[in-house]
Amino acid sequence: MTKTLLFAGGAGYVGSHVLRYFIERDLNCIVLDDLSKGHQEALPPDIPFFHGKISDRALLEKIFNSHSIAGILNFAGFIEVGESVTNPGKYFQNNLADPITLLEVSRKHPIPWLVFSSSAAVYGNPKRIPIHEQDEKNPTNPYGFTKLGFEAMLSAYDRAYRLRSISLRYFNAAGAHPSGDVGEAHHPESHLIPLVCKAALGLEKSVSIFGNDYPTPDGTCLRDYVHIMDLAEAHYLAVKALEDGHSSDAYNLGSEKGYSVNEVIEMVKKISGRNFTVETKPRRPGDAAGLVASSEKFRRDFNWSPKHPTLESIVKSAWIWHSRHPHGFA
Repeated sequence: MTKTLLFAGGAGYVGSHVLRYFIERDLNCIVLDDLSKGHQEALPPDIPFFHGKISDRALLEKIFNSHSIAGILNFAGFIEVGESVTNPGKYFQNNLADPITLLEVSRKHPIPWLVFSSSAAVYGNPKRIPIHEQDEKNPTNPYGFTKLGFEAMLSAYDRAYRLRSISLRYFNAAGAHPSGDVGEAHHPESHLIPLVCKAALGLEKSVSIFGNDYPTPDGTCLRDYVHIMDLAEAHYLAVKALEDGHSSDAYNLGSEKGYSVNEVIEMVKKISGRNFTVETKPRRPGDAAGLVASSEKFRRDFNWSPKHPTLESIVKSAWIWHSRHPHGFA
């Protein structure tokens, strides 16, 4: 039986792009997704798809018994920081409790490794920039706690059952597939670049800047944007390393450069050739002035460097997607 990779949550934004990267390299993949946040339209039509949750033991047993699973990539997590604050139980259930079933079925079969879609949110408000993997982890919201908590679960499963894992802590995933056929489509949308693109398309009345008095060059928050296809390559390298026996570890993934909210807005205006209303509002609680990664460890261990490192290349790919698909996959 041909070895297969299981993409849990593979119909979401990051998962669907990583999937494209993998199948372009002739890897056998299947997808499990409950479509609560993902889109089946983001998947190639010939990819085996299972509709359901990672907490459905019977479905997982069916998948593992009918496919020779070589390893798992877990993207199945809710990601809205604000919602995690107002509805923490939803996040603890989906991001921490539900994956226990996936881990238990995985160890039963047994599966040797897992790649986890983690987040820079594990760090909270950093004490230094750029942020390194060994820096203090003090999440400021339930979303960040769930990411850090699942990393801890993976460490425990490695010690107990030798389930090796690599956790990839993304900073701000952005951009779209070069084909323009798949891109970012969250409902509701909370990420800056898609919101600014929607304003340029006239789908949003304005763009809001939450605070312009931060200790940054232009007073607006700085964020590290990493192109979605650079993230896809990083997942590919992580899988290859785990297949070769790489031990469990966690890595930051970012471009290592901070771009301000104002810079993102101006770049969208430049690429789209359109103007729109920008409103300045008070700071949001918990927003850090700057979040910039040190990806030195991943660069060193995997000989990786972003192929789309500039804000212009990231925004250009996002604009192509949004202008062609103004309402996402609808």
